[in-house]
Amino acid sequence: MQKTLDVTITYLEQKSRPRFQLPAPPAGKIAFIRVEKPPLHFYRYLYDQVGAPFHWVSRRYMPDEDVCDIIHDPDVFIYVPYFNGAPCGLAEVDARKDCHTHGTVEIKFFGLMPDFIGQRLGRWFFHNTLDLAWALNPERVILETCTADHPAALPLYQKLGFTVYDQGHGIIEWRG
Repeated sequence: MQKTLDVTITYLEQKSRPRFQLPAPPAGKIAFIRVEKPPLHFYRYLYDQVGAPFHWVSRRYMPDEDVCDIIHDPDVFIYVPYFNGAPCGLAEVDARKDCHTHGTVEIKFFGLMPDFIGQRLGRWFFHNTLDLAWALNPERVILETCTADHPAALPLYQKLGFTVYDQGHGIIEWRG
C-alpha cells in the first residue's frame, strides 16, 4: 500500500546544555546501551519497529551500503534502551563534522516501539539521549520532528528546552 502524507517539519535547537536531573528510570529491569557498528539487520529492525507507525522513510528505502556507511561511522552513536530484557527503542546521535555546521550535534532519530509507549520510558530515554549528545561538547544540539510523529514529541522537546528555529513542509511517500 502506498500513500502520500503532507507534513509540517519543525526544526528545533538547544544552544546550551540544560540543567536537569535525570528522571528515575521506570520500574522494571532497564538498560541503556550504545550499539557500536550494529549489524544492518538489527538496525533496520529497530528503525522499522520504532519508525513505521510514524512513517519514517529516510532510511527505510536507502540502499544497505549507504545505511552501513552512516551507522558504522565512528561519529554516529546508536543507543538502544532495553526494558525487562527486550529492546524497546532507538536513538541515533549524529556528530559527523561533514554533515553539520561546526559544533552541531543532531539527534537524528529517537523513539520507542509501540508496545512500550505509555510505560513512562520516553522521558527517561530522551533525557539520557540528550545528556549523551551534550557529552560530545557541541555548541548546539538540533533535532527535527514532523506532524506524522507521535503527538507528544514536540511538547516533550520544548519542555526540555528546545526552541523552534525553522519550519517547513514536506511530503512522505510511504510504501507500507
